[in-house]
Amino acid sequence: MKMAHESVNTAVIPVSKLEEDNYDWWERHERILQEQARINPEIVLIGDSITHFWPQTIGVEGSESSWDAAFAPYRVLNMGFGWDRTQNVLWRLDHGEMSGLAPKTIVILIGTNNTSETANARANRPDEIAEGLRAICDRVESLVPGVKIIIMAVFPREQHPDHPRRRLIADINVRYAALALERGYEFVDIGPRLLEPDGTLSAETAPDFCHLTERGYRFWADALRPLLPSR
Repeated sequence: MKMAHESVNTAVIPVSKLEEDNYDWWERHERILQEQARINPEIVLIGDSITHFWPQTIGVEGSESSWDAAFAPYRVLNMGFGWDRTQNVLWRLDHGEMSGLAPKTIVILIGTNNTSETANARANRPDEIAEGLRAICDRVESLVPGVKIIIMAVFPREQHPDHPRRRLIADINVRYAALALERGYEFVDIGPRLLEPDGTLSAETAPDFCHLTERGYRFWADALRPLLPSR
């Protein structure tokens, strides 16, 4: 029998900051509210720490960074927040983030933190996480009707391919792909590019087997570039 709290899909119930991290969640939210009108973004990235950290990576000496390789021609608003789950994104969208904006493209990478169990939030099932993404897309479409939405598959985690979280992420991504097909969104899965031929996740790509290095971000940039607005 399910416990009562497990009968409610927490992935679709908006909530503010849940976890402690190495940044001020509230300050970042306020900064996004202040910056979004000034930036007037053509592209918005919605996500967790993987998105949050991207502009902080450094390219190989003598070459442009992966961030610049993807986004240099555009005005971009990075709405990635470390430790965010789908429910945190819903709260942020309900509290002013992206209000009044008219970007051409929105890239969404979310859900990996919903697979983690903490003292503050339970882990969600793949179907629950997919419903969380659906709710986010509903918000996005209401805020920016007609915008191009790019759904990113949840990136691989854990070093070895037989880790249970790999199967969980695969199940999430099947549902994400189905949602994208149903609604006519772009669906982008760079998981195969991030993994080595034997299915392992290399420390050269993700040193903690979750967050990306510049090498990993380069794969993401390469996949996004053809899908971004023409200049």
